[in-house]
Amino acid sequence: MRILLDEQVPRRLVRDLTGHQVRTVQQCGWSGLRNGALLIRAVAGRFDIFITGDRNLEYQQNVSNMPLCVLVLAGRSNRLRDIRELLPAMLRAIDDARPGSLIRIG
Repeated sequence: MRILLDEQVPRRLVRDLTGHQVRTVQQCGWSGLRNGALLIRAVAGRFDIFITGDRNLEYQQNVSNMPLCVLVLAGRSNRLRDIRELLPAMLRAIDDARPGSLIRIG
């Protein structure tokens, strides 16, 4: 799977997502883009999954017609140790990801 990590998701999470091609928004040069523009770029970049900690995204963007899946991390915080607690559920969601779906984890 081609996965894009949003800005507020710890970059070190890349190491935990082995077996997937993972890039960060910063690596792509897309820092500071608003959600709509960022999702358009993710689609154009042929990413399969967009992982974000922005809990408002599901209320701001309609992803049902997009060819990617959005995972919204709802941990205690965006700190790596809190996000890692969500890792088992995140990996299951990646395996079950369907284009146009939004999955809230946590």
